[in-house]
Amino acid sequence: MSAGVAVSQGSEIPVWRDPAAWSKTSDFVAVLLALSLPWSTSLVGILGVVFVVTVAPTVEWRPFLQSLKRPVCALPIAMSALALVGTLWSDAAWGVRFYAVSPASKLLVLPILIYHFERSSRGMWVLIAFLVSCVLMMAMSWLVMLYPELTLKRGDAERGIFVKNYINQSQEFALCVIALAYPIVQFLRSGNVRQALLLVVVALSLMANMTFVIVSRTALVTLPVMLAVFAAMHLRLRTNVMLFGGIIVLGVVAWLASPQLQATTDRFTRDYRIYKEFNQPTSIGLRLQYWEKSLRFFAEAPVIGHGSGSTRGLFEAAATGPSVLAQGHVIGNPHNQTLYVAVQWGTLGVLILYALWLVHLLLFRGEGLVAWIGLMVVLQNFFSSLFNSHLFDFHEGWMYVLGVGVAGGMVLRENRGARVTEPASVSPP
Repeated sequence: MSAGVAVSQGSEIPVWRDPAAWSKTSDFVAVLLALSLPWSTSLVGILGVVFVVTVAPTVEWRPFLQSLKRPVCALPIAMSALALVGTLWSDAAWGVRFYAVSPASKLLVLPILIYHFERSSRGMWVLIAFLVSCVLMMAMSWLVMLYPELTLKRGDAERGIFVKNYINQSQEFALCVIALAYPIVQFLRSGNVRQALLLVVVALSLMANMTFVIVSRTALVTLPVMLAVFAAMHLRLRTNVMLFGGIIVLGVVAWLASPQLQATTDRFTRDYRIYKEFNQPTSIGLRLQYWEKSLRFFAEAPVIGHGSGSTRGLFEAAATGPSVLAQGHVIGNPHNQTLYVAVQWGTLGVLILYALWLVHLLLFRGEGLVAWIGLMVVLQNFFSSLFNSHLFDFHEGWMYVLGVGVAGGMVLRENRGARVTEPASVSPP
């Protein structure tokens, strides 16, 4: 076969006209996107666009448009559309309004991922690529802890962080740990002890990094919740009691052995005390301020909100002191996904947001590894969004889009008995 052509039913056609070749290219781009997610922001944005471009030649437009009517696809589109339409009633400058649309725009890639991986048999490659990339990041984190000069961050370098920040890294590692719990149990039940032990080593390595290097408080809150969901769904009562006791023992040992973990947990009470007694802008104190003010903003425009990009202007108008005090802080993000949406788009936006989470949860209510991974992606995003706007944050938002898009397409493919097939090579006319 000569360069630049593909064989189809005994004939040669240009690769650029072959849907099967484009489909494989899309799989490869999705794998690259998963590999780059823990490491790069700009590369993820570029690969997201490239993925959409490579999928376009494989699209069968009538089935594709029909697929967009399904709630799992329609609700992400509705959320993005509301952010765009919300620019019409905002008082912010137009540049600020359109900048506020950007965080929701990544949700438009989710229906395309679902459509593609409903037809591709290589979705597991993407999920494995993300795990491999996180394991490599974990190894790099240990190196950076030992040799801080290796970090690419300057000025605000954090312990054990090579790129990005400790919140992103903790979200990645926590998701991988809980996702690995399912195959570990399945391997043990089927007698595949060697495979189970390998995954146990990976999971414990990730946990050790969060224990002894650095971990976010959000991960400390959400990981036990996700473990509880796993125990309730997949373990017997006796096993749950033993596991619960073991987790308590391991938790106490880890806390006693890790000064870093002690410092992280101690900051909960210390920050709250400093905020209440001295009115200083600690992390917890600021969040309480953001949430209190955001609820007032929501009450002022409860139906459709103040419009896209309005949040910062509202906080500026509500500031009651210098920025060194908690009441004087101005921010464009209240660090809560529900309030982030409610302030800008009111009850209408909140209804779409919760419908989106619910529909995606129900998508993964079945059995199997892929359904488990998808379920954990949604649950992690929901619970961590109590303390951040993680659906719209760049890194965590892309974790959601990629995880739900790939796993969702794979689950829908399995539910249809793989009747939806990959694009086939076409013969020349």
